[in-house]
Amino acid sequence: MASTTSSAPTVGFDLDMTLIDSRPGIRACYLALSERTGTYIDADLAITRLGPPLADELVHWFPAERVEPVADLYRSMYPTIAIVPTPAMPGAREAIAAVRAAGGRAIVVTAKHEPNAELHLEHLGIEPDAVIGDLWAEQKADALREHGAGVYVGDHVGDVRGARKAGALSVAVATGPCDADELSAAGADVVLKDLTAFPDWLTDYRPARA
Repeated sequence: MASTTSSAPTVGFDLDMTLIDSRPGIRACYLALSERTGTYIDADLAITRLGPPLADELVHWFPAERVEPVADLYRSMYPTIAIVPTPAMPGAREAIAAVRAAGGRAIVVTAKHEPNAELHLEHLGIEPDAVIGDLWAEQKADALREHGAGVYVGDHVGDVRGARKAGALSVAVATGPCDADELSAAGADVVLKDLTAFPDWLTDYRPARA
């Protein structure tokens, strides 16, 4: 595991179910997509599986040849349907602020379509130093390395895999589809109940890693 010797850490955060509770907005967008395409989508089921790329969910409801065009349609509908209903997760703003208070940089690395990720953060008044979208699981490692992130915070076992591939400390929050036991079994270095515990953890972590 890579060590962080700087007193100004760079911390990466996942977006869906880590910084934002995207379930209300995504549910509304799936219902609208179902109406638009005339294809049944169990939106309540779909929002229990957030984390992987959109195509991984759409393949449950559409034939393979339709997934790409339907994904494009979903993304085009998303800004007017999904942004406003989506709140920040408890502790999200405070977690970003804690990184800044430590003199560090906070970046968002997410599987969500990057323009839509930026819209969420702008709407909620959360201003990370960088937003990198359209990356899932191990793909996130490239962005984490590029930005020198020594810590990656996420809610999914895919986030744990991305952190480990990047040589970053994996901090998992049990606020998404994966429970604490799953996150630990996947190799998370730290499992927190939610982001409200992150500022205190970061305060303890920095002297230990300095």
